[in-house]
Amino acid sequence: MSLPRPAPPAGARAALHAEWTKLRTEPGPAGLALAVIAATVALSAAAAAAARCPAAGCAADPAADPAKISLTGVVLSQAVVAVLAALVVSGEYSTGMIRVTLTAMPRRGTVLAAKAAVVTGVVLTAGVLAVLGSVLAGRLILSLSLADGPVLRAAAGSVLYLALIGLLSLGTAAAVRDSAAAIGVVLGLLYLFPIATAAVSDPHWHRLVEQVAPMSAGLAIQATTGLRSLPIGPWTGLGVLAAWAFAAVLAGGLRLAFGDA
Repeated sequence: MSLPRPAPPAGARAALHAEWTKLRTEPGPAGLALAVIAATVALSAAAAAAARCPAAGCAADPAADPAKISLTGVVLSQAVVAVLAALVVSGEYSTGMIRVTLTAMPRRGTVLAAKAAVVTGVVLTAGVLAVLGSVLAGRLILSLSLADGPVLRAAAGSVLYLALIGLLSLGTAAAVRDSAAAIGVVLGLLYLFPIATAAVSDPHWHRLVEQVAPMSAGLAIQATTGLRSLPIGPWTGLGVLAAWAFAAVLAGGLRLAFGDA
């Protein structure tokens, strides 16, 4: 009499399905995704309405950047994205559900990859809607041209920026395993770096800090005017943020792989 074989470990598709089911059945992530859209569009529209431009429009003012003004809301909504992504990981640690997850899915790298894929998908969807609403507000208020290549790059780059912030937060949460600590670390990286930059008086070090800080480097993707004077190029700056996100996910993956549940 042969003994029944143990069921093989679930694969990537099952992991994705499980993470998507958990995300969509909990009220928190859905509410935060809607908050990303609302915060981005509301603050962007307010910034566009408050902009002071010459009679010919903001596009005629070399000191103004209509695209960047129209995407101001990303500065606020990135904090909501950070909270959403952190809770996807650290929420399971706080409730002890991570043990159930890892029992059902022993391949810990697959678990983290599934969480990253689901979070990225949700943030990209919310980001597209948020950025679309923001640039439409910019079109109505600042006569922003939606056909210009730099404007399209700024819009698409802002969506990618939010997705990278989500990965940065998710990786940090997997590494520290505590919601408050993970959110604090990510928000500190995003918002305290500019404060530190303002405190640096030496021009060389000031420029260097702006080049390595995740928010100032990443948001260079929104610039459409005065590109020569930027501390870092738009796509290079987004690449710096991608490096931060990769490092965070790697740290989280190593902690998940070699640490206790």
